[in-house]
Amino acid sequence: MLKSRPIVAFVATTDPKRAKAFYAKTLGLRVVSEDGFAVAFNAGGTMLRVTVVNTFQPAGYTVLGWIVPDIAKAARGLVKRGVRFQRYDGMSQDDLGIWASPSGARVAWFTDPEGNTLSLTELERPLRSKGNGKRSRRKK
Repeated sequence: MLKSRPIVAFVATTDPKRAKAFYAKTLGLRVVSEDGFAVAFNAGGTMLRVTVVNTFQPAGYTVLGWIVPDIAKAARGLVKRGVRFQRYDGMSQDDLGIWASPSGARVAWFTDPEGNTLSLTELERPLRSKGNGKRSRRKK
């Protein structure tokens, strides 16, 4: 019934002005509407509604994530805009805070001003032919 319908993503904030500045200026999302209930953004074709709440406790897990083609480039760009990437005990993360998952995906986490955990993910590129009948994965 809903398989062909667009999805709307939601995160909460107690401070819509601060959230609007972060999502628009820091992350570069375009504001599509704003009222007393939420600030809505276009996030790559998905509507992201940053909903205004009276009280808020951040979830202990990632609530939003973006798939990017080059995670190091995206992370460096966000660092230049003031984003600080999270470090987690027991996870081997590089200088930018990027973790290489067992699946081959590379992931980095950061938070919005409210404490919502957000992420960047670079999926492992598919195998490609070398022209000699053998297939290889991209180099990291």
